Amino acid sequence: MRACFLRLCRLLVVVMTLPLSVMEMAGFCDVYHRRLFPLLAFTITFSYNDKVHRLKRELFRNMARFADSFGTLRLLEIGCGSGANFRFYPNGCTVTCTDPNPGFERYLRRNMDANKHVTYEGFLVVSGEDLRGIQDESVDVVVCTLVLCSVKNVQKVLQEAQRVLRKGGAFYFLEHVISDSSWWIYGCQYIFEPLWYYLGDGCKVTKATWKDLETAGFSELYIRHVDVLEVSQMIRPHIVGYSIK
Repeated sequence: MRACFLRLCRLLVVVMTLPLSVMEMAGFCDVYHRRLFPLLAFTITFSYNDKVHRLKRELFRNMARFADSFGTLRLLEIGCGSGANFRFYPNGCTVTCTDPNPGFERYLRRNMDANKHVTYEGFLVVSGEDLRGIQDESVDVVVCTLVLCSVKNVQKVLQEAQRVLRKGGAFYFLEHVISDSSWWIYGCQYIFEPLWYYLGDGCKVTKATWKDLETAGFSELYIRHVDVLEVSQMIRPHIVGYSIK
């Protein structure tokens, strides 16, 4: 009975979003994708960072241990957005930024200017599934936060991360995932995901991303499931951690 109710509610939301689907197919959503969404994400970043400040600080605290024998830490960020993670990176690390949305670059530059403790190598407009321009085993650390929810192929992104990581390098992640403990939260995620997909620029809230990480072939995986109580119920369940190639 509960499952039937959820499916019916989701169907109603799907029907409501049909005009958005047509607009997307016709290319009318590009203005939102390239101009409005980067601005929205940049604005929300400040609030979200305040709510997960402790999580991010703890997550990136040991990052310097993955520096090479000369003490240099080469970092690649997949789906960098507006650069919300820069403030948490170790002093002196070298960062290459990638994102499929060129609209983020103007906001990315602002965070670069505000975080002079980091050296920036450049910004590449590429998808996480195809990190063209990044050589094999050329970085010490790959960072991916709030990105795997919106990529088309999570396993391909993880394969690309392993390709560019040197042996012994680390992949850091912080992602919202599907709820497995609260029927209320899961119900919200399942019902409203079709609408959230368009508002969140392709974001899906019903992904069990930890399963992809567990089968990705990393030599070590350190992962925690946490509830970020201060954010929307739709993205309250998170996973956080890192894996080693």
